[in-house]
Amino acid sequence: MDSNNLVHFESIFVFCEVVIISCTIYDVARKAGVSIATVSRVLNNSELVSEKTKQKVKMAIEELNYTPNIIASALTKKSTLTIGLLIPDISNPFYSELSRGVEDACNDFGFNTVICNTDYCIQKETAYINLLRQKSVDGFVITTAHYNDENVINLAKDKVPLVLLDRNIDKSGGYDIDVVCSDNVTSGYLATNHLIQLGHKSIACFLGPPQIEVNIERARGYVKAIKEACLKIVPELVAYGDFKLDFGYKKTLELLNRGLRPTAFFAANDLIALGIIRALKSVGFSVPADISVVGCDNTILAELTDPPLTTINQPIREMGYCATEILIKKLKGERSKSEKIIFNTELVVRKSTSVCKKIGVIN
Repeated sequence: MDSNNLVHFESIFVFCEVVIISCTIYDVARKAGVSIATVSRVLNNSELVSEKTKQKVKMAIEELNYTPNIIASALTKKSTLTIGLLIPDISNPFYSELSRGVEDACNDFGFNTVICNTDYCIQKETAYINLLRQKSVDGFVITTAHYNDENVINLAKDKVPLVLLDRNIDKSGGYDIDVVCSDNVTSGYLATNHLIQLGHKSIACFLGPPQIEVNIERARGYVKAIKEACLKIVPELVAYGDFKLDFGYKKTLELLNRGLRPTAFFAANDLIALGIIRALKSVGFSVPADISVVGCDNTILAELTDPPLTTINQPIREMGYCATEILIKKLKGERSKSEKIIFNTELVVRKSTSVCKKIGVIN
């Protein structure tokens, strides 16, 4: 991982600790002329301290500009009221929206969030997990698209509370692990079936990395719809890459340059779809008059693009909130048994799809 980012991240905690311990509880007790235990009771709003003594302690705290040592308090209470959130790409609006849901829940329940961007890199994921554990975060919400489950299993073995968000797990090793995700098979099916109902028979499918389960499930939905309609799956029209706009753009141009002319595209996320539209326009195709495009996620970009993008809606913020609420309830001892929560998805029809006007040609 980027060593500069890691050093910077470390420095934030070190800086906080230095500031916090510049004035201690001992100084407050000395200033107020009371015991340390009395200061502690005042800080914890105990009713065992008289109003006169409370005012004396509060005045000393104000004069000394005392801030309680959060790290020391955490060691006593065994909680930092902090959750680590691991995401693969903060620049993707989908993960920004997920993060907002996590942060909203943390705010409602009195917790803090530390967000770490892993760039789909298992080494960065490992480094951030180790660092956050050193800083005694209470638990993890992990939404980094996975290539293996080693880090998740290790956390489960160590009984570290965690919830997987928009990420499944192949083999949990017998450990109970909560999962919050959407119905990705249905997402792929709904998008592809929508195009089939419009008369499209030559439908390209652009997907993210083939190892990621979310991606695999959306591909499964695409195949299901194609087979149900008794259409032929053309391997040349199915492409794997990443979840970024540039992949959609370059892969579309590559497809067209090879003489492949699908009448419609299904993209595994909105960013890929926007890249497809950009590429089609750059070579003179009209969307949807010539070629239709369907995305997936229904991020804010779907409404802002020209034409507005037909896409699959998942309740992104609600998923983030739900995963965080589950984790916090586990931390509070209000949940013991894990579960898998699957949110429904739905098709949102806008203006990037229309009735097929011609048969796709594959040279």
